[in-house]
Amino acid sequence: MAKMNLLQAINSALDVAMAKNEKVTVFGEDVGHFGGVFRATSGLQEKYGRSRCFNTPLVEQGIIGFANGLASQGGLPVAEIQFGDYIFPAFDQIVNETAKFRYRSGNEFDVGGLTIRTPYGGGIHGGHYHSQSPEAYFAHTPGLKIVIPRNPYEAKGLLLSAIFDPNPVLFMEPKRMYRAAVGEVPEEEYTIPLGKAEVVKEGSDITLVGWGAQIEVIEKAAELAEKDGVSCEIIDLRSILPWDADTVAESVMKTGRLVISQEAPHTMAFGSEVAATIQEKAFLYLESPIARVSGLDTPYPLAHEKEYMADHLKTYEAIKRSLNY
Repeated sequence: MAKMNLLQAINSALDVAMAKNEKVTVFGEDVGHFGGVFRATSGLQEKYGRSRCFNTPLVEQGIIGFANGLASQGGLPVAEIQFGDYIFPAFDQIVNETAKFRYRSGNEFDVGGLTIRTPYGGGIHGGHYHSQSPEAYFAHTPGLKIVIPRNPYEAKGLLLSAIFDPNPVLFMEPKRMYRAAVGEVPEEEYTIPLGKAEVVKEGSDITLVGWGAQIEVIEKAAELAEKDGVSCEIIDLRSILPWDADTVAESVMKTGRLVISQEAPHTMAFGSEVAATIQEKAFLYLESPIARVSGLDTPYPLAHEKEYMADHLKTYEAIKRSLNY
């Protein structure tokens, strides 16, 4: 298999999808000849032409409005929002149009062919306009799927599943992993099921749950804990809408403890949903309170990014508190 970083894996997925079906189109701000601000779409316009990979105006609401219309006519648009922080002008289109199109027509019409790609999260010294983790805003919206990969192999397989899934998918890419994560990725087409978590590592003493770039953080924390003799089970949700509560609950019933590590601010982040659901499903199995390790309830700071991040040391401390409860 080829060695790819996360960006190359996403580019490969788009290439495979566009070659497979001529209805797949890629568009967004600077995605054409420039290849996108992170170069995720490099070479696609040259290979497939300006009619299938093209730049849009700098208007996020217009990008998604156009994508909704294209998908409603049977197209398979892959719309890029250049940064997750700038998805909010398109919030109305995504929440009130994309997510409800099938429901409001009684399943007569849909925009299920739509995939929205966007980089999200911090770790690149981008400040408060280029570092947010807004997944919880959209996870409150029935009618969407939300997918967040952790590495290149997952990114390609999940993105191909998203593009050809019969439902609209918000595909959020952890930008700090774009070039940091490198791994073996098949060059041909393959898919990974949406809505199914993966047990990345089995363990017996505590369950650690996350998604996206936080899986690397969790793995580092688990390495520290294992030096103390703690056996950690690590679960990557991969999809947070729908999310695989059964896999997490089964793990917690085995270990009796749960730590959720997330990059987003603490209050009302998706980890709160995980904690509430697992408390309902596995209350009698819990040996200690469910712990959440999160970003701070402040705007994302530029100068104090390191202090803000839910890093491996904070996660390790949460593991110790849970074991010593």
